[in-house]
Amino acid sequence: MTKDMALRVVPRPMRKQVEEGLRDAIMTGRFAPGQHLPDRLLCELFGASRSVVREAVRLLEAEGLVTTYPNRGPFVSFLSPAEAEQVYEVRGVLEALAGEGFAQRASAGERAELRRVLEALAALPPRGADQAALLALKREFYEVLMRGCRNPLVARMFETIINRNAQLRATSLSDPGRLSGTVAELRRVVEAIEARDAAGAWQACRDHVRSAAEVALRILREHERAARATG
Repeated sequence: MTKDMALRVVPRPMRKQVEEGLRDAIMTGRFAPGQHLPDRLLCELFGASRSVVREAVRLLEAEGLVTTYPNRGPFVSFLSPAEAEQVYEVRGVLEALAGEGFAQRASAGERAELRRVLEALAALPPRGADQAALLALKREFYEVLMRGCRNPLVARMFETIINRNAQLRATSLSDPGRLSGTVAELRRVVEAIEARDAAGAWQACRDHVRSAAEVALRILREHERAARATG
């Protein structure tokens, strides 16, 4: 490879930029569950053509983040409490496998990186933390965990389920007291990993997901009851 080739920057296709931008907007809660995603809005937001926007929407529909209704168009998918419970069940097993693998196979540098992200989370104010910064740190924590577990299959499956879980994570973290619980639970994960306690890391990961599920499902059920009462 020549020096010029090594320095060359390959631009991302517009469709990929729109796909990633729309996914991020849904995952961070900028587009709320049930919100309509008309072509015109997305074209203006991303500066892309209608064909590019529609292709990106189709890809996110395959991930379950978008639902398209005949004669109505695409909407941000809304997870029912029953669907959310299923997502958390799958996530719990995958996250536990990753925690176990990380404890067994991660490098010293990866362990230090996981600790660094944990302490950055712990440094956020327990109430009123910037939601985008909080969600970015959670994503970074899982990126390190999946890389260090040395199981590409688990990492690929987790990427799919965590996209579906993104709205739920934003829901659970919207609870005023949830951040402190999240930090305490992830601290248990990191401490088990640092002790190379694979079984402890597995259990700590399962406990973390169960706690997040309890909060998110409570909020979703409250919303469901409120919607029925006003429907």
